[in-house]
Amino acid sequence: MSNVLFAALSALVLIGLVYRAASLFTFTAVVGLVALGFYGLGGLGQTGLVVFAAIYVPVALLLNVAGLRRAVLSAPIFKAFSKALPAMSQTEKDALEAGDTWWEAEMFGGKPEWSKLMNVKFTELTADEKSFLENETEQLCKMVDDWKVSFELKDLPEEVWNFMRKNKFFAMLISKEHGGLGFSPYAQSCVVAKIATRSLTASVTVMVPNSLGPGELIMHYGTDEQKKYWLPRLVDGTEIPCFGLTGPEVGSDASAIPDTGVVVKRKVNGKEELGIMLNFSKRYITLAPVATVVGLAFKLKDPNGLLGDPNKTEYGITCALLEANTPGVEIGRRHYPGAAFMNGPIFGKDVYIPLTSIIGGREMAGKGWRMLVECLSAGRGISLPALSAASGWGMYLATGAYARIRRQFKLPIGKFEGVQEATGKIAGLTYKLEASRILTATACAECAPSVITAMMKFHMTEMMREIILRSMDVHGGRTVILGPRNYLGQAYQAMPVAITVEGANIMTRNLIVFGQGAIRCHPWVLKEMQAAQNPNKAEGLRDFDKAFFGHLGHIVNRAIRALVLGLTGNRLAKSPVSGEMAPYAKAIERRSAALAFTADVAMGVLGGELKRRERLSARLGDVLSHLYMASAVIKYYETNGRSAEELVHAKWALEDSLAEIDKALNEFNRNFPNKAVGRLLSFVAFPFGMGKCKGPSDSLNADAAELLMTRNVFAERLLDKVFVGEGSSDPTGRILEAADKLLSIEPGYSNFLKAVSSGKVVGDGLEAQLKDAVEKRVIDAALAQGIREFEPMRFDAILTDDFSKEYLASAGAIPDVKMNVKPVVEYREAA
Repeated sequence: MSNVLFAALSALVLIGLVYRAASLFTFTAVVGLVALGFYGLGGLGQTGLVVFAAIYVPVALLLNVAGLRRAVLSAPIFKAFSKALPAMSQTEKDALEAGDTWWEAEMFGGKPEWSKLMNVKFTELTADEKSFLENETEQLCKMVDDWKVSFELKDLPEEVWNFMRKNKFFAMLISKEHGGLGFSPYAQSCVVAKIATRSLTASVTVMVPNSLGPGELIMHYGTDEQKKYWLPRLVDGTEIPCFGLTGPEVGSDASAIPDTGVVVKRKVNGKEELGIMLNFSKRYITLAPVATVVGLAFKLKDPNGLLGDPNKTEYGITCALLEANTPGVEIGRRHYPGAAFMNGPIFGKDVYIPLTSIIGGREMAGKGWRMLVECLSAGRGISLPALSAASGWGMYLATGAYARIRRQFKLPIGKFEGVQEATGKIAGLTYKLEASRILTATACAECAPSVITAMMKFHMTEMMREIILRSMDVHGGRTVILGPRNYLGQAYQAMPVAITVEGANIMTRNLIVFGQGAIRCHPWVLKEMQAAQNPNKAEGLRDFDKAFFGHLGHIVNRAIRALVLGLTGNRLAKSPVSGEMAPYAKAIERRSAALAFTADVAMGVLGGELKRRERLSARLGDVLSHLYMASAVIKYYETNGRSAEELVHAKWALEDSLAEIDKALNEFNRNFPNKAVGRLLSFVAFPFGMGKCKGPSDSLNADAAELLMTRNVFAERLLDKVFVGEGSSDPTGRILEAADKLLSIEPGYSNFLKAVSSGKVVGDGLEAQLKDAVEKRVIDAALAQGIREFEPMRFDAILTDDFSKEYLASAGAIPDVKMNVKPVVEYREAA
């Protein structure tokens, strides 16, 4: 064998070892064997071998003998790392370590173990949950007239409040042990989403007590006494809870809460006890105007050491529970956030509460931030994705129906390419929303995934915004005019609420997703940080040594993986499935490796500066988020039977996410401060140039748009989830009923219109045209009757509302007898 051939084979072997993440010892040993091979082939002389050995042996020993490596290499690095690591408060540590990681950690790690995802079993509804969804939830939806709620009453009717209390809508997350419904996160998601398809106000009212609020905090952290007293009262609706976190001076930076609680001594009923004197000002608090019990976050101080530690005067964020009628508490007037759900400010001046009011008791003093971060997953991972998905469901069905029945230039508007650009996007994004909703709800049932829920809060509400805007484009004036017929206007008005709550989207994208994900999802970074903070320096050094060299190996391995997969066109990547999804799974794995390498290099080069370069870190967060959503689409598609109609939706969603990933990586590399490093990152991620995925093609988008106008398998699945009222009593029901009628008379209806347009069928008005068409055998009598029934339905479905001046001036206090009355129309010609 020639030395050149041996060198090439050796290089391949070494690259292969790195690609497969061989151990340091194995790699070192093979390097030695390669040198001996060159010596045997004559490519390395005796002197050369001695020189090589003089370098190789000390280096091999230094790297592979743990004690020597720690003393010579790791110790000085550990010392420098410990000094460079910024000091963190206990609150910051709690926030960083709160929650769990799940599938997103596999995506961030660069070498996903696909079996973990494919073996996940989507949460299914129990018999009780299914019954509640089909009966109590359905009944609640029937009780709500969203126009009256949002415009006339500015509140839910009293009978609706009573129905929700009686049927435990506010106690879905409270366990059956304590009298609650004990529903899974998936069941909660389904209930909230179905209600949202009827009324945003009702949905938010149900959502809040089942997300961030006293019920969840007491369930997880409350003392036995607190659980025994409060949970039954929350279950039966005796108490309506709210939670005060946000204030005028604090929003996204919740750790900067200015509200204070000072530990004091006070005589109560003749006995001296420890308590807390509170002063606070909160706003944007949902359910505050009707709340009877208030959960509160504040900074606890103990200047006199009354809690037993004279050296600890600042305890940090603490959560407590107090009755709304506690002296000094003032429930302010209502905010009006564009929807009628209850929301308003809360104030407190010199409010005294006993120490036992701390959720979890005095042992939980100062641990409120971790409690909040862990419990935020309910709002971020269940409720807001449910609202977003519900908007997608409704717009998919209603916009598809409208695009089919609304005609211009003698064609359904859904046939025009400009409209299809919007409707195809609605179809694909709704599919991505639903896949992400179900996977995330399943994750919330298995753990408390803090990173996933932040990702989904941002991206799912942004997809909802895009769907609503594109639906507005398709409907035009039909949804500009508010009224009982309008199924989109209220969603458009209230859309900013979801974008803003539970961490405003700008903050969530730029600070949380990658900021927390880079540390929590990385296999080594958190371990390095924890080792540096270990007060036992010897133990910390041992842990740091293992983590640091594991980290170095991880960087090299992911660089080689990304480059090799790119050079081979993903052929060496793994796929958990066969068929149409296999190329997408391989593309995801390659980009996962590119993300892992890019993130490590960025953290290494920029260090703490990366946190301040929010544009850069946000793009890496986008990559991680779309990797997660793309894998969710594959999982959802494979689980639901791989139908041809579903394939169009899945491909659109995957092409869209892959394009967003490539765009984010390209923009990250192009804007990286060190241009040479940026070019290196680009080469590793895209060795043949920029990412090739440009998003869904025109033909794929057109296929999705065509499917949107049909009762395809995905549409049928959505119909099972939404509330659809009967005909004219419900705006969505009205449009869907008309569309279903049209589907029952197609393609004969189109042939009839063509015959009228060409002059083959004549007549003054619809009835005369139908008669002529039957006589000329263009259509039969049954089809004529179907068209006769459809035309009034079609015309009624595209109408908008109008009101008297008095009704609008009175904000609905004076009834408008003409409102919602079906018009009588004499048709002069076929539309």
